[in-house]
Formats: sequence, structure tokens, C-alpha cells
Amino acid sequence: MKKIFLPSIFLILGYGFWVSPQFKEISAGVAIFLFGMLSLEEGFKAFTGGILEKLLKGATNRLWKSLSFGFVTTSVMQSSSLVSLVTISFLSAGLIELAQGVGIIFGANIGTTTGAWLVAGLGMKVKISAYAMPILVFGVILLFQSNRVLKGAGYVLSGLGFLFLGIHYMKEGFEAYRGSIDLVAYAMPGLAGVLVFTLIGTVATVIMQSSHATLVLIITALAAGQVSYENALALAIGANIGTTITAILGALSANIAGRQLAAAHLIFNAVTAIIAIVFLQPMATLVDSAAQWMGIAADNYTLKLAIFHTLFNFVGVLVMLPWIRQLVRWLKRALRPKERRKADELPAGQQDRRTQPDRPRYLKPAVLGYPDTALEAIIREVRHLFDNAFGVMAHGLFLNRSDLLSDKPLQEVVERGGGPKGQVDVEKLYQMHVRSIYSEVIAFAARAQSSMSESQMQMLFSLKIASRDIVEAVKDVKHLQKNMRAQLSTGSPVMRRQYNTIRVQLGTLLRELSRLRSQGSAEETLLTLTRLKREMQKVDILSNGVLDQLIRGEEISESDAASLINDYSYALRVAQNLIAMAEVLFSASSSGTPSVEQVLALDSVDIEQLLQTENIDREGV
Repeated sequence: MKKIFLPSIFLILGYGFWVSPQFKEISAGVAIFLFGMLSLEEGFKAFTGGILEKLLKGATNRLWKSLSFGFVTTSVMQSSSLVSLVTISFLSAGLIELAQGVGIIFGANIGTTTGAWLVAGLGMKVKISAYAMPILVFGVILLFQSNRVLKGAGYVLSGLGFLFLGIHYMKEGFEAYRGSIDLVAYAMPGLAGVLVFTLIGTVATVIMQSSHATLVLIITALAAGQVSYENALALAIGANIGTTITAILGALSANIAGRQLAAAHLIFNAVTAIIAIVFLQPMATLVDSAAQWMGIAADNYTLKLAIFHTLFNFVGVLVMLPWIRQLVRWLKRALRPKERRKADELPAGQQDRRTQPDRPRYLKPAVLGYPDTALEAIIREVRHLFDNAFGVMAHGLFLNRSDLLSDKPLQEVVERGGGPKGQVDVEKLYQMHVRSIYSEVIAFAARAQSSMSESQMQMLFSLKIASRDIVEAVKDVKHLQKNMRAQLSTGSPVMRRQYNTIRVQLGTLLRELSRLRSQGSAEETLLTLTRLKREMQKVDILSNGVLDQLIRGEEISESDAASLINDYSYALRVAQNLIAMAEVLFSASSSGTPSVEQVLALDSVDIEQLLQTENIDREGV
């Protein structure tokens, strides 16, 4: 289908250029306008950098804020497509909820009506081509600057210049048609005309992927008298339906949340279109009354079209607003991700029989164009990597996830649980739940870093190191497990006790890190990690003298002593890697914020005092 579509478009356009110079001028105007839209979107991406993303994060915690954000950003950028794609990328990265995304889409639909007002109010009354040339000159000059902000401003100015130029050529082309062809002769009255022209508007917007371009085409044709007012209203309704194609295409590379938002966009625009078609005549009457109240002439159909476009979008929002929660619930039920059981949800000793490895949740191509969003997606994916590794390491230590996440004393859990039950293949669990995600994180980070600031690049590097630390910890647990299985099954009571001590120590560490992962504050994280570092150093069997006591008391053999030295070394490396990972991951932010110690800027004396206070509090309890 794709192979036939593009040549067919070229053939149709070539034939149109050959038979009609006016068609050639109108087509050139549409092409220039679309190029201007692309330049404008590129400019806002470069010019705003992470500002748009920061605004979206802070301005969407309430429904009215989501609506306002969608309206204001679309009005300023004159691109509901860009706002939709940014929203989908944020939703895919897990930075906003579906209900917030739906609110933004509703607001963007109202914001897109400002474009019709600008074109109908100014574009048709002012010779905007006179402003296009100087704007283009300034824009191109700025495009050659190396500064990111200046280059972004150049794209914005060039985009505006091309928009104005495109409107001029479309207007001139339709004016030229007056002397040769009267397109109004092809007007269709009644419901059939409404449906046919709604379909034409939808198809035109799908092809151009810009409702703004379709609306400008409609307004210029209406101003030139080449389309009837009634059919222009139907074309505007169709443009509203067709604009969902951009969100749908953007959702193809997004996760299930992005697809849910694209479906919400389609449902909203379809419902709005149905309302507009069913109540077309009452709305047209209301438009006439509003135009008379605003002092707009009865034959000024371009401004009346702008009023109609605003009216039916407002009505659509008012109708759908009370149903947002129900819509969100329905979408989550109708479009659900495939259920996959995690490694850490399986009982200890039970093997995962799946053949397909876990895939990343947040690393979507849609977020690569937005540095803050891309970095936040990587942060969330590395946390996902840690969650999976948590389960794998718990299996490697012959412990249950539920026990690690409970308040049960681990010493009692270990003693009551006895030796290992069943066969646990840590290597297979690593391949299924860790390796593929780790590989994707490194590859995605390499693609994302090109547009990041220096501080974000530093954070990205730290996250890659944190990912490596997680993987190294899992591999050390795998090596540790070999001797642990044998000693827990057939070893002497002394050796079983020593290996159970390792299990308790690493289990306690995993428990503490899991708690920090979900609810630790910055100061608590710093104190806990500093305390864990000290505790892990104290349990080293070589430095604490335990090994010497066991050898002198002839409680273990030389071979057992060598095993303990090696396996305590593995355990110490696991602890060091996990603590180093936590220092980065549990305090990371998309703005490039450094680690906890750097944020709090506490020196060793401060930390010592805080630790002493914490110890006093614990003793008091």
C-alpha cells in the first residue's frame, strides 16, 4: 500500500500542475505553509529546550491546569501536533497520568481555534506577504548562528515567514480561479453535502497531517468564493477529525499509555464531530447571532467560520469534561498491556518458564527529541532494571521477595527456611530479566545524549555507571550462589551459619534499598547509605577477625577458609556496587541534578554528627 500511495500522489499532483496553473499555485502555497509549520515546530523544540517539558511537569497536576496548558501552548506555537507529540512522549515516559494527558488534548483542541481567528482576521485582510520576506531574511541569518537559542529563534522566524508566504500563495491561487472555474457549482446541499465535505476535510488533513493547513486552505477558498459557507463548515469538522492522525502516528512508537491517549484524542474529536454534524443548523444560527453581537458583517463568512470552529470545539470539551474519569477507566480496560509475571513475584526456587526476555517500559523513540523527558525515561528505566535485579538477587540468595519487603527479622526467616529448595538458575534469570533492559538502556542513552546539556550529560554518565553496578551485583550473586548452595545443603553447622550470615547481610541491604527506592527523602537516603557503607565494611570476615577465630579454633578447614574469603569478597562487592548505584539512582533528576551528597553538600563532620544522632534515636527506641 505504501509503495502505491506515494507514486499515486505524485501522479495526481503532476496531472494537476499540467492542466491548471492555479492548482499549481495553491499546491505550492500548501507546501510552503507545511514547511513553515515544520520549521516552527523545530524552532520551538530548539528554542524552548527543556522549558516546555518543565512547564508541562508543573502545570498539569490539576485538570484546569492541563486544559490551560494545552490551550496556551497550542495558541502560542500554533501546532496542536507538537503539543500532542510532547504529551504522548511524557505519558510514555510515565511523567504524567492519562487523565492529565487527556486534559491537555482537550485544551489543545480549543487552542487550535486561535489559528482560524488569526488567518480569518488578519490573513485575509492584510497583505502578509509583505511581512514574510523580511521575516525570512532575519530568520535565515539566525539559522547560521551556532548558539542554540539563536538558531531556535531562526527556525521560529523562518517558519512564520513561510507560513505567511504559503497563505499568500493559497489566497492568490483561489483568487485566480474566479476567472476560470467556479468551484461553488460543485457545492452539495443537505446532509449528503455535510457528510461528503466532512470526509474531504478529514482526508485532506490526514494527507497534510496539519489541521492548520486544512483550515487555512478552507478559509482562503471561502474568502475567494470558491466554496460555499455550509460546505466550509463541514470541511472544518472534517479537519478536526483528521488532525488525530498525528497523535495516532506518534503513538505507534509509544507504549500502551501513549496509545491510550491517542485513542482518547480520536474519541474526543469523533464525538465533537458527531455533535457538530447533528446540531449543525442550530450551531450555524448561534454563530449568526454571535457574529451580529460582535459586530461582524453577515457576509463575512471567514470570521463566522472561525466562530463556528471555536464553538463546536468548546461544546465538545464541555460535553466530554464530566466523562473524563469514565473515559480514562474505559481506555485502561480496553487497551491493557500484556500481563507479565516478574522474576521477583515468583516463589523462591520456582523457575520462570517464559522464553521472551523482559523489555524496557519507558525507552520510547518518541521521547528522544526532548532532553528532560529522555533523561527522565532513562532514570525510570534504570529503576525498573533495579526492581528486576532485586528479584534475581533475592532468588540467588534463596530468599522470597515477600520476606525481604516485610518487617520479619531476616535471621528468623533464614533459620526457619532451612536450605535451598529447588533449582534456581541465576544466569537464566539474568538473561530473562536484566540483560536485555541493560543493553537497551546503554543504547538509548547513546542516542539521547546528543541534545542534552552538560549537567544532563554528567547525570547520564552516572546512570550508565549505576546500570553497570546493578549488573555487576547480579553477576557477583551468581558466583556467590555456587558455594552457598553446596554449603547450605551439605556443609558443617559453622559453614551454614556463615553463609546464612551473608544471606542476612545482603537481604538486609536489599530491604533497606527497596525502602529508600520507594519513600526515602534526600537526607534519609544520604544517612542510610553512609550507615550501610560502614556496616558492610565491619562484616568483612578478614578485617573483623572472625576468620582468624574460626581457624584457630579449628572449626573450619583450610579449604572452607578459602571459600569464605572468596564468597565474603563477592558479598562485599555486591554491597559496594548496590550502594554506589543507590547514591546516583535514588537522587537522580531529569535536570541533571547530582548525587545526594552533592545536593546536600554535607562534609564528613556533618555526616558523623547526623549518624550519631540517628544512633541515639535508635537506642532510645
